[in-house]
Amino acid sequence: MAGMVIDATGNGMYLPLSLLFFHHVTGLPIERVGVIMTAAALLSLVSNPIAGALVDRFGARAVVVGGYLVRAVGFATYPLVESPVTMFLAVALVALGDGSYPPSIQSFVAAIAQGSGRDKLLAAQRSLRNAGLGAGGLIAGAALGLDSDAAYKGIVLVSAAAFVGAALILRTIPVPRARVRTETATAPRKGGGYRLVLRDRTFLVLTLQNVPTAFGYMVLSVALPVYVTQELSASPSLVGVLYAVNTVGIALFQIPVTRRLIRYRRTRTAAIGASMFSVAFVTFAVLAGVSVPSVQLVGVFAATALFTLGEMLHGAPLSALVSSAAPEETHGRYMAVYQFSWAIPTALAPAVLTALLSWSVTSMWLLLAVVVACSALTLVRLERWLPARAVHPNAPAVPDPPEEQVREPVAPLRGDG
Repeated sequence: MAGMVIDATGNGMYLPLSLLFFHHVTGLPIERVGVIMTAAALLSLVSNPIAGALVDRFGARAVVVGGYLVRAVGFATYPLVESPVTMFLAVALVALGDGSYPPSIQSFVAAIAQGSGRDKLLAAQRSLRNAGLGAGGLIAGAALGLDSDAAYKGIVLVSAAAFVGAALILRTIPVPRARVRTETATAPRKGGGYRLVLRDRTFLVLTLQNVPTAFGYMVLSVALPVYVTQELSASPSLVGVLYAVNTVGIALFQIPVTRRLIRYRRTRTAAIGASMFSVAFVTFAVLAGVSVPSVQLVGVFAATALFTLGEMLHGAPLSALVSSAAPEETHGRYMAVYQFSWAIPTALAPAVLTALLSWSVTSMWLLLAVVVACSALTLVRLERWLPARAVHPNAPAVPDPPEEQVREPVAPLRGDG
């Protein structure tokens, strides 16, 4: 958890720190700095599949630690930047480390926690990540507010040292020996690597169903600020308050909510969370036609609270579901493929959501509500094809089946909600 806090705090500092730091030390316009950072950030899409292969080859802990060290080197080179080229190289190092983190940390959690313990640890990660992102933004803002060379250089070097500390912390965590497999389960699989993942139709559907919901996650940072300020004519300060409702709510309540949900099927819990997203989006659509400011204000807060609860029900259970559905020997590659269902919507959301807003505000919210509801339905329909250990947190661990494209349905487990 300490390593996760450091990682999230570093990510919270990354964007505001990098934009203002490079603008300050190079004198380049902030728009050009943003373009260079975006170009370098595209490398995170490249590092994602590479990290998946490295996880399967060297183990998840090695890749997590390596990603921390790469980011530490990247931040340590910030004070050496003197031109757009060196800026690109420094940011690219940080982006490569960032891209390696999602598949490697999920594989690492899978290696050290099983069953409901995996849900609890992933819930802790989400809670700590929200707290760390907020803390990182505050730290960066306070340091950069001094507007001095010493403050700029000091904060990036502290960030580099923090990532080294995170690497040392995670390096000390022991990884249990792999479960003993049967002779069948350990038989070589034909066409290994990413070809094996692409032949697993059940997992591919599980990955694709997440794409609409991933777009839904992005509304808080992309669509909601524009909607609140331009469509509802509310104060820009309301955007910050709504963002605080979401981040603080998850930081405070994600862990206790998950503890109460681990007795239920992960598919059902995640589907209910996605359904809450849909209801929240419908509420935003209805508010666009309301002219009473007080009703708009109450409705926006209610919809944001419902969205936050949906995120708590959806995020951690789905992460545990996907992680548990992946075979152990190719876990890194499976997580890398799944991560694209987040990375691609994150990259496309600013263009897609703003275009939909320009077309029709109400239609955008209703379209999001429909596609996210379809994702929720798909999760429930997939339930019978997924392994029992993936569907239910307390299912007994069993060896992975050999060479299967579509898994056989699993019988319902007693005690499921």
